[in-house]
Amino acid sequence: LPSPRRVPALPVKNLNGTGPVHPALAGMTGILMCAAGLPVCLTRAPKPILHPPPVSKSDIKPVPGVNGICRKTKKKHLKKSKTPEDVVRRYIQKVKNPPDEDCTICMERLVTSSGYEGVLSHRGIKPELVGKLGKCGHMYHLLCLLAMYNNGNKDGSLQCPTCKAIYGEKTGTQPPGKMEFHLIPHSLPGYTDSKTIRIVYDIPTGIQGPEHPNPGKKFTARGFPRHCYLPDNEKGRKVLKLLIVAWDRRLIFTIGTSNTTGESDTVVWNEIHHKTEFGSNLTGHGYPDPNYLDNVLAELLAQGVSEATL
Repeated sequence: LPSPRRVPALPVKNLNGTGPVHPALAGMTGILMCAAGLPVCLTRAPKPILHPPPVSKSDIKPVPGVNGICRKTKKKHLKKSKTPEDVVRRYIQKVKNPPDEDCTICMERLVTSSGYEGVLSHRGIKPELVGKLGKCGHMYHLLCLLAMYNNGNKDGSLQCPTCKAIYGEKTGTQPPGKMEFHLIPHSLPGYTDSKTIRIVYDIPTGIQGPEHPNPGKKFTARGFPRHCYLPDNEKGRKVLKLLIVAWDRRLIFTIGTSNTTGESDTVVWNEIHHKTEFGSNLTGHGYPDPNYLDNVLAELLAQGVSEATL
């Protein structure tokens, strides 16, 4: 028999969809080449680098300019504020002649009664009363603002449903846990001149409180402790200080349904993105990402956590 001719192996790369060859095309090419008896060399998608190299205890240092290394939140729910009427009245001015526009809470016209008439009654608040929020000027029926407040966290703060302006100090429903932060002697991609701030969040499973979706029912806490990373530069330290404020206000996590697993009654992130991938950015939760620090500052601001709070 004549000896078979040598056929060079053709590498079919990028099965993870990040490169020039679409994964479906790569797969089809592989199948066709196999059928033709041609050798196929498949390269595996690289694995994300989630953690830094091992760090000895003596290498871990406090973050310069940041007090402490740990924050704990306790079980007790936030102290009850003034009555809902007091809270709402604190942030609005009464409007004598409201414009003929929709109240975007009940979708009835501002010149007519609130859609909550008959559903909600408060002494001294007539259903046709309209209030204007002080900072942003958006107008709603007083009764509608009360209904919205009663449906929320009842923490003494109010958030405009139109422009999301925050009145008072917004707090969340994060369950009790621990936040630690320190410096490690490694650099993140894109920040080769800086050490790294590592944040470790730990929240145990527990029972939901009155502020949660299903009070009295157990909640799960998957994937803790969770490790997150920031560059140790001026902006990274500013983000850390604001994340500590957000943690103290119980805004970093909440209890809800996981986007990744679909599990309900579990601890989930709450609209403030973190980088959980240390040495690569294959999942999108790592570095380099030149816009991340600015993006997270904007997300903190949307929760009412700004530089003015420091």
